[in-house]
Amino acid sequence: MHQRRLHMGLVAGVLAACLAGAAMGATATAHAAAAGCQVTYTVGTQWGGGFGANVTIKNLGDPLGSWTLRWTFGAGQTISQAWNAGVTQSGSAVTASNASWNGSLATGASTSFGFNGTWNNSSNPVPASFTLNGVTCTGSVTASPSPSPSPSPSASPSPSTPPVRTVRVFWLKPSNVAYDQRYPDGIAKVVQEAQRFFRQQLGKTFTLNNPVVEVVNGDQLQSWYENTPNCGDKYWWSVCNMQAELRRKFGLGAPDSRWINVGEISAEGDGAGGGGGNGWVILSGHDADGAAGINGPMNRWYGGMVHELGHAFGLPDATSTDGTCMSATFYSYPNCTFSQAQKNSILNGRYGSFLS
Repeated sequence: MHQRRLHMGLVAGVLAACLAGAAMGATATAHAAAAGCQVTYTVGTQWGGGFGANVTIKNLGDPLGSWTLRWTFGAGQTISQAWNAGVTQSGSAVTASNASWNGSLATGASTSFGFNGTWNNSSNPVPASFTLNGVTCTGSVTASPSPSPSPSPSASPSPSTPPVRTVRVFWLKPSNVAYDQRYPDGIAKVVQEAQRFFRQQLGKTFTLNNPVVEVVNGDQLQSWYENTPNCGDKYWWSVCNMQAELRRKFGLGAPDSRWINVGEISAEGDGAGGGGGNGWVILSGHDADGAAGINGPMNRWYGGMVHELGHAFGLPDATSTDGTCMSATFYSYPNCTFSQAQKNSILNGRYGSFLS
């Protein structure tokens, strides 16, 4: 995490630039792409309270560099273990993303993954439909816009939208970056440590969702996020491009009265960084690598998340040696604190009511 920070006075300007970029992106002309898929869902074994299933995806459209399959269970089934894909579940909604080695699917190619789950011992129906990278799998090929038109910030939440007044956490994986479970797992641990620290310091803390991290398959190559100008200074390009995409896909505001949003992207670029403010934390590749345990001691990333969430909750930077986590002392985490004035500011600020 770079020492350069997103000061509160700069946040509004940076986010405003991102909003303008998002609005421009939504008006871009879509091009036609051949899209189609076929999914075979098979329950192989079933026992009292549990079952095993296999899912085979066949790509009928243009070649894919990565894939995300989504479906909704109809009878309360839950997934407890999966292999050959990263699988998350929120309520009845399930998302499966490719592993590092099976993301590329040529036209006509297939891949499979499996999972174990639980059922109610009464009914275990096959899901009614599946979507692959947003396209409903019907067994035929259609010409569809790509990328899809972006939802407006006022779009109605989907059934799987997390509860409001919580902290939403995203890992955006560029289209040419392999899925690696260390990233959602590591980012979750870093944010959970910040959650624990807030309770220790304030007597209250914020609520996370299940799953803690929403994995987002990016629309663009890693180099696009790193080299496409957004928010002025190149320092911000990767994270502002990420934020603009998250806003388009999830209808998020900046600030957003419903959630505090944390986004991390596996893209960096020369001198890239990130920061926090106005209900957002936006962090680039070295923070994501740190959370995954492959970029130095973990205390730096724990302290960095506390620092940036402090900004998201409305705190400014403190002097470099005052011992609070809003100063450079966060690099020595857990040997930093919130001052009483900082605690009061969080509790009485815009997002203080999010804490319980």
